[in-house]
Amino acid sequence: MKLPIPTFRERHKQILFLIRDSWHKLFLAMICMLVMAGATSATAFLVKPVLDDIFFSRDLTMLKLIPLAVIVIYLLRGISMYGQDYLMNDVGQGIIRKLRNMLYDRIQDLPLAFFHAEKTGVLMSRITNDVNIIRNMVSTAVTASLRDCFSIIGLTGVIFYRDWKLALYALIILPVAFIPVVKFGRRVRRVSTGCQESMAEMNAFLHETFSGNKIVKAFGMEPYEKNRFHQKTEELFQLEMKAVVAKSLSSPIMEFLAGLGIAFIIWYGGYRVINGASTAGTFFSFMAAVLMLYDPVKKLSGLNNSIQEGLAAADRVFDIVETVPGIRESANPVHIRQGPHSVRFRDVWFQYDDVMVLKNINLRVKAGDIVALVGMSGGGKTSLVNLIPRFYDVSRGAVLIDGIDVRDASIQSLRHQIAIVTQEPILFNDTIRNNISYGNPSAQMPEIERAARAAYAWEFIDRLPNRFDSSIGELGSRLSGGEKQRICIARALLKDAPILILDEATSALDSESEMLVQKALENLMKGRTTFVIAHRLSTIGYASRIVVIVDGEIVEEGSHDELFARQGDYWKLYQMQYSGVGQLE
Repeated sequence: MKLPIPTFRERHKQILFLIRDSWHKLFLAMICMLVMAGATSATAFLVKPVLDDIFFSRDLTMLKLIPLAVIVIYLLRGISMYGQDYLMNDVGQGIIRKLRNMLYDRIQDLPLAFFHAEKTGVLMSRITNDVNIIRNMVSTAVTASLRDCFSIIGLTGVIFYRDWKLALYALIILPVAFIPVVKFGRRVRRVSTGCQESMAEMNAFLHETFSGNKIVKAFGMEPYEKNRFHQKTEELFQLEMKAVVAKSLSSPIMEFLAGLGIAFIIWYGGYRVINGASTAGTFFSFMAAVLMLYDPVKKLSGLNNSIQEGLAAADRVFDIVETVPGIRESANPVHIRQGPHSVRFRDVWFQYDDVMVLKNINLRVKAGDIVALVGMSGGGKTSLVNLIPRFYDVSRGAVLIDGIDVRDASIQSLRHQIAIVTQEPILFNDTIRNNISYGNPSAQMPEIERAARAAYAWEFIDRLPNRFDSSIGELGSRLSGGEKQRICIARALLKDAPILILDEATSALDSESEMLVQKALENLMKGRTTFVIAHRLSTIGYASRIVVIVDGEIVEEGSHDELFARQGDYWKLYQMQYSGVGQLE
């Protein structure tokens, strides 16, 4: 769900608000820019006394004073240049830090449906590549634009002071010079958006192929993936070259226009000097100021291109920042107390991507009950348990915990009551200690060790050189499947949540690992309200009740013996599995 698309200016105001927080640094930076502009203007101003007083009048006093003045001017220029560079980069880096934090915070707050719709690499590109482009706009392009504008104002003052009539002729060309700045700037922005989207797609591709490199090698698909990557680099190359054309054309056009202006000034100004209406010093001072004036005007074209790229990146960043989470906190959330909980699904319907995944689900689970959910793949079992922690919201009906609608509960207190162990162990590139204590960061070492022992993980942890301080690699790559799953179980044990969801927790393991994990799960389920999505029916003998879900509906419910005696859908699933035909989720 998204807010109405804000106007161009509203998005820019948000960046300006971020800049405003550092107004004192920005103010000091602008003073430095004014000093730089003043020093540049003073350099042009001094050309007249250098020529007229030193070379033509041979004034020894001015010969001593003017070099000193030049030294002071360039010293001030150097100090102010450093000051504005440091201060504006400080402002720019600070804004980027805030934007990255805003972007990451928003992404973390968005529901699972958002992550299913977006590519991981694309989201990473928003935080890294796009935000960096905005940084370049704020700390470099905006800085240079302000500095050049101040220089233009100062130098314009010099040329009007020296010869206001000639200055009017010289400035006629300036409005014409800005036409390519505007025209090509628009084209740069359009092409830049395409480049950023292409870069995001490339990041998504890299994330996918690097993560799945084992499968790429197993199927001998390296040439295929190389070809796909080459196609993506070719697409990016074509877009980048379009951007180069748009950026490069503006400067030659401005050079030509500037040349026209300077040619006219040489002709007209030289004519006035020859006729005695002006001095050589005045003319060369004027000429120096005009040459200096055209330089920042020409630079504005390139800076405008950088600003347009930054604005295109800002649009992509704010597309995410302005996304409204579909799962929102109640206005007056109810805090769910810690302790045993009953769970009820009351007339629950759930639609996902225009497909009704669950239909009229009515299910009561008492505190401490173990309920096994079975059925063919795609039947809706995972969707059902995902409604309990509000990973999704029901389309109709309600999910209740102790009679409290989960939509009325505080999301934090709700999820604090729930622990989840999934089929694919999700671990982080950190130590075993930090992975086990992930849901309970304040846990002490004795508690972590007890959880590891209860999860049957202590044996392999004890063999590691650094034990609990051992790093497990990206996604736990240094551990076996069974070891990773036991770390996940230890994590759930340490969280000590009263509601437990086991989503195919043993389906990907070999027999030996499954036996150890099964023992660990038995320890985990004690005293907890548990939902078990089962792959192998042989693993659900401990369930107090079995619920059979077919095409999003509960078709049978009861104990193993009761359901087996009916010879209905459960009996068919059982026969199918043990005859080796078909597959359960």
